[in-house]
Amino acid sequence: MTLAAPSTPTPRRAIHTLVGEHARELSEKLQEHRLQLFPPTATKTLRRFTSGEVAGLIGVDAGYLRRLSLEGRGPQPEMSTSGRRSYSIEDIRALRAYLDESGKAERRYLPHRREGDHLQVICVVNFKGGSGKTTTAAHLAQHLALRGYRTLAVDLDPQASLSALHGYQPEFDVGENETLYAALRYDGQRRPLSQVIRKTYFPGLDLVPGNIELMEYEHETPKALNDGDGGDLFFTRFDSALAEVEADYDVVVVDCPPQLGFLTMSALCAATAVLVTVHPQMLDVMSMCQFLLMTSDLLGVVAEAGGNMTYDWMRYLITRYEPGDGPQNQMVSFMRSMFGEHVLNYPMVKSTAVADAGITKQTLYEVTRDSFTRSTYDRALEALNNVNGEIEALIAKSWGRA
Repeated sequence: MTLAAPSTPTPRRAIHTLVGEHARELSEKLQEHRLQLFPPTATKTLRRFTSGEVAGLIGVDAGYLRRLSLEGRGPQPEMSTSGRRSYSIEDIRALRAYLDESGKAERRYLPHRREGDHLQVICVVNFKGGSGKTTTAAHLAQHLALRGYRTLAVDLDPQASLSALHGYQPEFDVGENETLYAALRYDGQRRPLSQVIRKTYFPGLDLVPGNIELMEYEHETPKALNDGDGGDLFFTRFDSALAEVEADYDVVVVDCPPQLGFLTMSALCAATAVLVTVHPQMLDVMSMCQFLLMTSDLLGVVAEAGGNMTYDWMRYLITRYEPGDGPQNQMVSFMRSMFGEHVLNYPMVKSTAVADAGITKQTLYEVTRDSFTRSTYDRALEALNNVNGEIEALIAKSWGRA
């Protein structure tokens, strides 16, 4: 009988060293991929919009736009060789201003805040990853910008997917003290929020980018609370930061991290509205239940300490919805029976169009219709517009508008 030769034990390695190597390798590959898509000299640009799309965004008849073009009034579209008219987003903004100035009726085309209208701060939250939170926040912010609102998107997630979608790679383009943490921190390096806001390729949409630095706030807040030398309380800091730029915006959309830490609580204390994304599966709904229980308990403590917990509205958004899935439909019916009007009427359907656009760091509003099967694109875009239109109506209602 021949005995097998003893094998050499696998050498053991420190896990932090291995993870660090993997992170650096992955970061380099992602940077290479990014440079292939967007060379250093290039910037992300937004596609042009057809006259039909523009008419829908502004709220006028397509024939009226055509008449304006033929008469040479207002911003002029670009004409293709086949005679099709298209507009840039800058043209759309100029059209809104032109229609507002030339119209005799009450303002309709520029939906900016009026005197007495408070800044809308919408927090998109969920305790569980994969619920479509960042996708929802990105599309909502872009929809509002396309509709004429002065919009600020805040990336509060250290993973910074919202920033990457808008052309800012967190480990390369966002440096030290260039996230919301800069406006919240407890030491002498605290900065005004206006100094960390960045423009995006979406006119009307600005961004506060994120990266891993945001985790510093989670670590420093307990120490500041314990030492009692943090100055203004943690749950007022986000609100105070927004107050510095409030006059420049109509709506703020906050993409919260998938955890109930000090970042999320700070955002919830500054919010005027809360949008909870939920995938209609039992495990996801169970996770949301735990999130709601923890949120209620923690914000109750904040309220006792003087925090303002009054909101204009709170809604649950069903995400990644598959209409033909029986168990999902049962779960949606269950949620509607439980929460009634607090569940948005329109769900966000699961779509390969949204997922495929994300591969190239784009949203559905950025890609063209010919990038997909038309029925797939139209179905996804209709679902997005229905969801975002319902949220837009809630914003208008909070301002006392029809």
